[in-house]
Amino acid sequence: MISNSELLAHRESALEETRVGAPSIPLNPFFGVGPITDATTDEVDSRLRRYEFDRWIESTYRKFDDTGKDIGAFTTAELSRSMHRGYPADKILLDMMRAIHRYFEFPKSNRIAVGLGGGHSGYTVCVQHLLNANDTNQRVYVDTPRPEGSDADTSGFFRQSWATQLIEMHRFAEKGDESRIHFAQKEGAIPFAETLADLGISVFVGVGHETTGANSYTNEEIHELLTWLDGDPENRHAVFDATSMLGAMPWSPETVRAVMAKCCLFMPFQKAIGGVSGYFVASFTPAALALIERNQSNPCWAIPRQLKIAPPLDPKQPLSSKRSVDAGPFYDAQEDRMLGGVINTYSALAFAETTFGLLQTERRIGSVIELNKRSAANREVVNEWVGRNPLFSLVVSEEERRGAAVTLLKVNDGAISSSDLHARIIARSKQLLGYEGITHPNGEHETGLDAARYVNAFPGTPGDYRAWVGGIREPSDITALLENMKYAYLRAKIVVLEEELERHGSKVDYAPSGADAGEGVREGTVKVLIADAIGLRFGADGRLDHSEVAAYIGEKGGVFHETSIKAANTADDGRIHFFYQPHLSTADEILAEAGDGRYDAVIAAATFIPAGAKFRLGGVRIGTGTGNMGSASWGGTNGERGEAPLMNTPGINSRATAQMAIKALLKVMPDLPVDALHDRVVKGDFDTGKNLAEYPTEKLEGKRIAILGYGNIGRELARIAKAFHMDVVIYARPAHRDNILAEGYDYAETPVAAASGADVLSVHLGLGRQDLATGAFSNAGLVDRSVLTALNDRAVLINYDRGELVDVAALDEVLSSGKVRHAAIDADIFKGAEGVTGPMEPYLSLLPKHADKLELLPHAAADTDHPTRVAGTKQAVDQLVDAIRYRLVTNLKGDLPGGYISNGSKSPVGIAQVARSDVARLAENTELLAELRTASEAITSVIGALSAINDAAHRERVVDRYRALLATSILKQKLLLDGAGLIAPPAKL
Repeated sequence: MISNSELLAHRESALEETRVGAPSIPLNPFFGVGPITDATTDEVDSRLRRYEFDRWIESTYRKFDDTGKDIGAFTTAELSRSMHRGYPADKILLDMMRAIHRYFEFPKSNRIAVGLGGGHSGYTVCVQHLLNANDTNQRVYVDTPRPEGSDADTSGFFRQSWATQLIEMHRFAEKGDESRIHFAQKEGAIPFAETLADLGISVFVGVGHETTGANSYTNEEIHELLTWLDGDPENRHAVFDATSMLGAMPWSPETVRAVMAKCCLFMPFQKAIGGVSGYFVASFTPAALALIERNQSNPCWAIPRQLKIAPPLDPKQPLSSKRSVDAGPFYDAQEDRMLGGVINTYSALAFAETTFGLLQTERRIGSVIELNKRSAANREVVNEWVGRNPLFSLVVSEEERRGAAVTLLKVNDGAISSSDLHARIIARSKQLLGYEGITHPNGEHETGLDAARYVNAFPGTPGDYRAWVGGIREPSDITALLENMKYAYLRAKIVVLEEELERHGSKVDYAPSGADAGEGVREGTVKVLIADAIGLRFGADGRLDHSEVAAYIGEKGGVFHETSIKAANTADDGRIHFFYQPHLSTADEILAEAGDGRYDAVIAAATFIPAGAKFRLGGVRIGTGTGNMGSASWGGTNGERGEAPLMNTPGINSRATAQMAIKALLKVMPDLPVDALHDRVVKGDFDTGKNLAEYPTEKLEGKRIAILGYGNIGRELARIAKAFHMDVVIYARPAHRDNILAEGYDYAETPVAAASGADVLSVHLGLGRQDLATGAFSNAGLVDRSVLTALNDRAVLINYDRGELVDVAALDEVLSSGKVRHAAIDADIFKGAEGVTGPMEPYLSLLPKHADKLELLPHAAADTDHPTRVAGTKQAVDQLVDAIRYRLVTNLKGDLPGGYISNGSKSPVGIAQVARSDVARLAENTELLAELRTASEAITSVIGALSAINDAAHRERVVDRYRALLATSILKQKLLLDGAGLIAPPAKL
């Protein structure tokens, strides 16, 4: 009896060991399959594999008319509708047998039979064809203890029941004598060759390494068996249940080839494939087939129908007539054909899946030699892990006897393992390993890990956990499985111990030890400076309206102050206080307000934040670039090596900027003089038939636009340009090349290559990195003489990004030469005691010469839209609250300071590239998912059918039936995907 104090100590220990949470789960939770499986990692992978299988069927199995003309493909739908004999069923079966023979490297001398039915009954059939209880000279050795004997405790249920059938066969046969059956003293052992010879054994039956599969034969044992067979190859036979041996023989390739050639091997495939029906195959040596033929003259059993190894020579005759193996369903590799026709089966689709599965395995892993090596390597992974985890031990104690296909583990948990609690814990742990999960006595539920299903499914199997670990598995999956078993056991142990303690009336503290409800939350009063206007619409009082943001801050639990911190009487109330100072502009004004660190964080849009302004908890720039965020608190504009995080709100003003850039373009292209035409129409001075030719214009359609930069603004501008039917070329880093091409744009490796032959050049690169030593930005002056002169004559330049990106002297040259006919610049401009400053200042010098060719804006394209500015400010508030209270940083620029956690990126729906958060948001919207799935599956179904059909009349029928469904589904899908922001290439993780 375990005391309550011991139970509490065990529980506390398990809690401590699982404190960090569940480990990563394996790629595939099903650990009960054999060497032929699709090995798909999840539902998406499985569906993709199914579509690949459909395409493979259609390319492999074709229809031919009686003239030999190819008239199209068989489809999986057709194969599932009673295609069970004749063509293509004959070919499908032949292809499968040929693939099995080739991949597993069976010798051509051996024939392979195929039959229907379950694994254990099928193996019984195979063995019974070799046995004859009325043959008094036949002696059999079975490598498992006698059923229900004292040595059979470690035997699995199926092995004992199977061995019982052999005994009963002798008991009921006329000349039977069960003493002619010799059973092993221990599980899965092969005697010395001399011992087998002395016993007069003629048939060796190997089933001891099954059903658990955790046993294997040693190299020495296998060589002893082969030596015994070689002593009299015509009269000595070995037959194995090779379910766990196939693809998991941990011996040298030469030894494996000898076993394949000299032994009879049985392999059930019904679970490995999951087809419409189960089947098995069995390889027989020529000597074994000769023995079966001899047994037909004096059989002592009714031939099971599952495997017609020896059917009547004349199919019209009853089973008691003359029989022969030559009439059975065998694959003969020497003749490369099926003997005796095909079995009458609805498994054609399952047979095709086997062939396809083998091709997939070969492509993913390699030859069967590599599969065997990986199985042996995975066995070592298990051995090493168990060596590091004393809580577990392997049921098979001898290392060389441990199977390379299946692992059997038991738990060694002191007094717990020897108590009646053990079985309860194991059962609960399997609930947690699967999808059911477990529930604590206080009602707290732990969801299922879905890490491993089908572990230890057989009754009577020794040990606590059984799972397939053969070479089809990645080694990392084996480790993940074992870690999850350990975690599941410990968590299940906690629940069972809590139940016991509750039953004993002992108090259980369900709060995890050392837990602190407030841990990780940064408390205290915080002060935030807002240094730009947060409303760009004038209210009734004639002032910019900031009411929406002020109300939002209140909803978030913050306090909004329309004043400086110097004038406010801020209470130490543990809340976040926001101080709105939109009049701040110059560096001196910012330093006077925030230079001494009295503010903890800042929100800015266009105002420059100098290095000396201190904000210990971070800053957010409303917009994309952070060239104005120069505080040393986060390491300057690059956000490097600072103590506070620097963030931005990318995509907030991307559409506004792109639309304004298009507006600038539309002022000069198409060059239709709208004002002049309006005046002539008003005056009645225009005849459309006569005067229209006086105003030829150029359309945007067909013009080439070069976009420098593939950020949110560049991508949005590219979309709009594409809608105008312009040719789009984009320069960006090579990492973006594939995404640019995927969106249907041309990619340029350099700015000059992008500008070459372009009619429009639009710049959206940002300033780039700042050299902390010189203060220079990496992209400053990037648009130089070489870029501008590569443009087509009379091109248009748009720089709605940063004024510093264009070499102003070079721009002067191309405006003078006519290479560029119009330039639209949107850049910061500041006015102070020293006069006009900022990136726009150099452009003003061009006005005397080029006033009619220049359009200059004060960096207003992105920042004059009220809803955009409000949305950006609200997002900035959210990001600051997360960073201040929870140390979660969204849209990080530069380095992540110590103690903070990256929360990924966030952009408005449909602006940025597709990020993890976009797909996660889709996954949470069940209604949208259902609509999208319906539309997508309709499209896939119709397109798949059209692709598979060759017959013109059949295709016409499908077109007539499904034309409307296809068209409406495509429109529906695009609408749904567009609304979810998924019409974009993937973002980098």
